[in-house]
Amino acid sequence: MKRILVIDDDEAVRKLFLLSLEETGYSLYTANSGMEGIEAFKEDQYDLIFLDLKMPGMNGVETLRELRKIDRDVPIYIITAFHDEFFAQLKEAEADGMDFDVLRKPFDRNQLIAATKGILEGPTSY
Repeated sequence: MKRILVIDDDEAVRKLFLLSLEETGYSLYTANSGMEGIEAFKEDQYDLIFLDLKMPGMNGVETLRELRKIDRDVPIYIITAFHDEFFAQLKEAEADGMDFDVLRKPFDRNQLIAATKGILEGPTSY
């Protein structure tokens, strides 16, 4: 079973992921902070990570850098409505070889399912 880690400080967003993906057969784990997500990632293997960009404490770019120290290959989607605010930090992370994609908020259930299946099963699976 494919495992997904959702790191977001907003409970409503975490619930959206759980509700949207509950019927896909994937196993979901949520974390409410960058540190909690990093600890979860150290303890378990995940096939995909959705990572919020704007969080109190450790932001998404800082979390991304720590996650990439653990695993350089796991797909990471940064979810944000604040892309412009963090643009320079994201470009710097990209220049440092950090691989990620961006999913802009707001997104709907169908976009989330399509993106998830496309990553985990390939583009022809849905």
